[in-house]
Amino acid sequence: MNAPFPPSGKPPLRLLLAAPRGFCAGVDRAIDIVELALKRYGAPVYVRHEIVHNRYVVDALKAKGAVFVEELDEVPDGVPVVFSAHGVPKSVPAAATTRGLDWLDATCPLVSKVHRQAERQIEAGRHILFIGHKGHPEVIGTLGQVPEGAITLIETVADVGALHFADGAPLAFLTQTTLSVDDTAEVVAALRARFPQIVGPKAEDICYATSNRQHAVKTIAPECQLVLVIGAPNSSNSVRLVEVAERCGAKARLVQRGADIAMEWFEGVETMGLTAGASAPEELVQEVIDQIAAFREITLETVVTAEEKMVFKLPRQLVD
Repeated sequence: MNAPFPPSGKPPLRLLLAAPRGFCAGVDRAIDIVELALKRYGAPVYVRHEIVHNRYVVDALKAKGAVFVEELDEVPDGVPVVFSAHGVPKSVPAAATTRGLDWLDATCPLVSKVHRQAERQIEAGRHILFIGHKGHPEVIGTLGQVPEGAITLIETVADVGALHFADGAPLAFLTQTTLSVDDTAEVVAALRARFPQIVGPKAEDICYATSNRQHAVKTIAPECQLVLVIGAPNSSNSVRLVEVAERCGAKARLVQRGADIAMEWFEGVETMGLTAGASAPEELVQEVIDQIAAFREITLETVVTAEEKMVFKLPRQLVD
């Protein structure tokens, strides 16, 4: 008579794999820009800031000849430089042009759209309330699109209560693209209640990939005792996925590689979820699945909540 369970005595672990997950169109474009620049110009190609927030991706590009720096003054004369997917202040490309550097902008087009919205609101005479996380590269880049003092950063509903603007003051709000959909909705509602005259974008600034990945986690997490999110600690969209899973009642952990996983995590777990932030490649998803399978027999189910077909154009310098 066959045993109902594997030799360990435990039933197979039901693993729900979220889809969509992993790379978004903006990340694909940014990586393509660095790789195409290396083919066109040869190594080294300098990159200001991590092209995307994933150490595996950065190390792979380093092996091909990319050199990552934090500031433009670390880039020597006469070499090409790429600006990261998160965007940069206007002063950075201006300084690169002044120095005669051949530069390529890998800013995600959805982030660039927020930059253009910021410029339009300033032209219309409005002060901008920008919802985002202090110190994040995307926030630094967006704040650097407008004159100093023309934009105020807010992170929470409590921050809204601390604002002091005259009744009827011309105001607009914009948001970072990788925020929690639910948290941002609460902050926007607080802004609209406090400042009824405030103007906002017709469509939310949170990008399609961030929204889709959060929705996918909301779909699988209620069935799971544990959700693993593959992503870097400095990846905003990945950290938000952990928070979303926890709000759905599941224990959630952020991991970067399969080696981060510990066997004791699976005690008492019958169903677990797996997803990946927008800058985590599919190779890492498979690596994590293999590591889980080394600990427990698994049955794998892919849960599809959206289809993504977005593709962004490359800079003209690389396609001529």
